[in-house]
Amino acid sequence: MNDLRIRSASPDDLDAVLAFWKTAAEGTSISDDRSGIERLVARDPDALLLAERGGELAGTVIAGFDGWRCHLYRLAVHPDQRRRGIGSALLAAAEERFVSLGGRRADAMVLDRNDQGQRTWRAAGYGPEEQWTRWVKPLAG
Repeated sequence: MNDLRIRSASPDDLDAVLAFWKTAAEGTSISDDRSGIERLVARDPDALLLAERGGELAGTVIAGFDGWRCHLYRLAVHPDQRRRGIGSALLAAAEERFVSLGGRRADAMVLDRNDQGQRTWRAAGYGPEEQWTRWVKPLAG
């Protein structure tokens, strides 16, 4: 893990991140486009965290904070780099960010069909809240 570097994404990283998600992330989102992540990085430059190993992108997580709650999205690790602590390191960095911002509770978006992702989140101490069902509506943009 000595060669693992975690840093915030810059605008120069965004095309590589989008390509990375096509390989490493389960499913796609309506906001998985250049303008979507440009807005994210412009609004909160430290929200998109990247893990690099040997100068190559190995993982990502979006650690968004709205001033009240902490939200985690797009935890993804390259298939060739899984089971090496990269996801755990990204989550630790995200949680450290949240604590420094005054966050007290984090939630994660996990696809129902993503069994591997659900196992990963459970191992990190996250779990479903039985009393809540997330309702979503895509917004015109």
